[in-house]
Amino acid sequence: MDHIDTGDAPETVATDPYAPFPVTSDPVPWALTRMVVPTAVGDVVVHTRLGERPLLLLHGVAGSWTTWTPLLRAADGFDGRGLVLVDLPGWGSSPAPAVPLSTDDAVQVLREVLDALGLDTVDVVGHSMGAFVAMHCAVTMPERIRSVALVSGTTFATAHAARHPLFGLVTLPAFTLLRAGLAVTRAAAVPLLRTLAAVGLLRLLAAPVFTHVGRLDRSVLDAFAEELRPEGFLAAARSGAAYDTDRWRGITVPVTAIAGQDDVFARVSDLARLVGVLPRVRTVLLEDCGHFAHVEHPAAVAEALLAADACAAGDVSGTAAASRTQPVVGAPRRSS
Repeated sequence: MDHIDTGDAPETVATDPYAPFPVTSDPVPWALTRMVVPTAVGDVVVHTRLGERPLLLLHGVAGSWTTWTPLLRAADGFDGRGLVLVDLPGWGSSPAPAVPLSTDDAVQVLREVLDALGLDTVDVVGHSMGAFVAMHCAVTMPERIRSVALVSGTTFATAHAARHPLFGLVTLPAFTLLRAGLAVTRAAAVPLLRTLAAVGLLRLLAAPVFTHVGRLDRSVLDAFAEELRPEGFLAAARSGAAYDTDRWRGITVPVTAIAGQDDVFARVSDLARLVGVLPRVRTVLLEDCGHFAHVEHPAAVAEALLAADACAAGDVSGTAAASRTQPVVGAPRRSS
């Protein structure tokens, strides 16, 4: 797996193991405390740890706080830093809101969580849908966001596919077909996934999402099946379709965008588009990687986040210069 920094001087990093860590629901290794934070839309479950320069971690549409545990293991728990891992309303252990949340609603929930924890500023890291929410945090509460990191973020192409499903069948067929399938099956989708897992067929369904689904620890697939919320996925797609991505032009904090070459829910061209609209952006492209970069290659993601932290702290010169996306050398490799 080549880890390519898409700046002016691309960097190739030695190969690291694919999906080396399981997903776990045990908070003890990282000294996380479970809290329930009341918000305007209902209770929100948060796992947190006090520390300097806190990281706010936002999961995607088939995730919860536990999805970040491979990254925490690879990063030695981001030793010394504060951590805030949120189960967004309707995901993980947080009860579903009475009405599906908009992107504005999600950010308001996070504002209330930060207020409850007494945190003025955070670095926000989002996966997939969580990356979309992270960008909107930087738009609507810039005074509280120190930096943004997108991990396999769904941005321009996904929003366009959500607005134009027929076009999405060409540009992002996996996303478009999953959305259509969940619109039909809805609540029946989760029992179906569990049945597929029980008979050993879940790997076939998850194969488009992960580059090497056959190498995944069983815990990763179990979490994928357990954490998918059809109604939440459909609400996120509707919210993305209605969102004006031109609002991102107002983001001035440093942004790091990490993408997998094999991602079927986003397009590599989104990295170049981010360079075109953001004044302070670094893009990182991972070969041999699908839609769960923090699970598939957590060490590479941890390295990119550490570099982003150095940039945000002003330890690296040239952070205000936009990066340039470079092509990946070598064809992506897939296996079942």
